[in-house]
Amino acid sequence: MSRTLRPRAPGASVFFTVALAGRGSDLLVREIGRLREAVAVTRRERPFAIDAFVVMPDHLHCVWTLPEGDAAYSVRWKDIKTRFTKSVGVVGPRSMSKIAKGEAGLWQRRFWEHHIRGEADFTAHVRYCWINPVKHGFVARAVDCPYSSIHRDMARGIVGPEWSGIITDGAFGE
Repeated sequence: MSRTLRPRAPGASVFFTVALAGRGSDLLVREIGRLREAVAVTRRERPFAIDAFVVMPDHLHCVWTLPEGDAAYSVRWKDIKTRFTKSVGVVGPRSMSKIAKGEAGLWQRRFWEHHIRGEADFTAHVRYCWINPVKHGFVARAVDCPYSSIHRDMARGIVGPEWSGIITDGAFGE
């Protein structure tokens, strides 16, 4: 049995990749309201800041900052995955191990995390969230993704024109 040892850094900013077990599904965007609700309820119970978030059909990326003294991001992901799974009522292919543990088989069992190491690393991972839908060919421009925190960040004035798709002085575009 493998044991994943995850860093425990209270108050850390952490980048995550979380995926459905069935790659190629569109469940996350089809049921975006249920995913948003699962995240919102979890945040009310166990607060954390969302620095960036993007949802694609079968996976998502995000950057969170945990409260001081709190390193329990795995508990939060368990709660989000469980709430979403129960709300959609979908069961995926399950191994004997998943059946024994009562898992629905909707999500990949684990997730990938990276603890942010400084401002440049933070900026790079937030931008990775913004550009990932373009990289996967889901949209032509980062702002075309409806399920991205880039829209919030544009409203806050922290996204430059190279991300917004708006040509202001002829420096961007064709």
